[in-house]
Amino acid sequence: MVPEDPEVRGGEGSKMDIDIKSKDENQIVLIIEGVEVPFVNAIRRICMVEVPTIAVEDVEIYKNESRLFDEVLSHRLGLIPLKTDLESITPREECDCEGHCPRCSVSLILKEKGPKVVYSGDLVSQDPEVVPVYDTVPIMKLREGEEVELEAIAQLGIGLEHAKWQPTTTSAYSHYPLIIIDTEKCELCGKCAEECPRGVLEFDDKKNKVLVVDPENCTMCKTCMKDCEATAITVEGQEDKFIFKIETDGSMSPEDVISTACDILAGKSDKIIEFCEGGS
Repeated sequence: MVPEDPEVRGGEGSKMDIDIKSKDENQIVLIIEGVEVPFVNAIRRICMVEVPTIAVEDVEIYKNESRLFDEVLSHRLGLIPLKTDLESITPREECDCEGHCPRCSVSLILKEKGPKVVYSGDLVSQDPEVVPVYDTVPIMKLREGEEVELEAIAQLGIGLEHAKWQPTTTSAYSHYPLIIIDTEKCELCGKCAEECPRGVLEFDDKKNKVLVVDPENCTMCKTCMKDCEATAITVEGQEDKFIFKIETDGSMSPEDVISTACDILAGKSDKIIEFCEGGS
């Protein structure tokens, strides 16, 4: 989990500060300071394609009288997000079974008869901890008398193998905006505040000055710079400060995704250190 006021120290003289700007069940926005682009981008990429989640990998179809081809039905099942518990499931490559077993996989049974619309909530999981994130994902429509019966086998995987194992729907960062107003050049016309499309600037009539009221909402479009005839405004990104956003599909919390990504990056770093020390 990401702590409320984390403070992580790197090498000598280095310091990384993390502040939580906002968070909810499936999304978190962090302000990260004291790091460089390669580090933030590494975390972003790991969150997208190296954090393992569980998804349907194999489907054994016993009866399918719907209009959907078996391949289309299997594809739809694979893209249904499933709640992931990394502690209770063994990765496929670490299991000694030949295909799938209760240690490395979870079975979800679907047995329905029409007329009805079959939803993800109709899947019956053999593990109460591994269930569809949303019960209302439509799978197929059965007409009168049509039946479907199948077993879907869910296993752990990563996004590098297939997009169905990506835990994030959004994983992005941007430089934290640095907005500087030169008070000596500023003519206090207020035009920059009027033209700003995102309400980042505000002209205070009482103080008779332009205020930066919401810098984190700035996209650095530089509209304010273009409309300032006095060239009194400078907008640029801070080199060591970032706005970092993670949004998940519900299979894992955003805090768990980031925490797991950091563990994976730390493991990669340890391997490099061990290799360098072994070769010296």
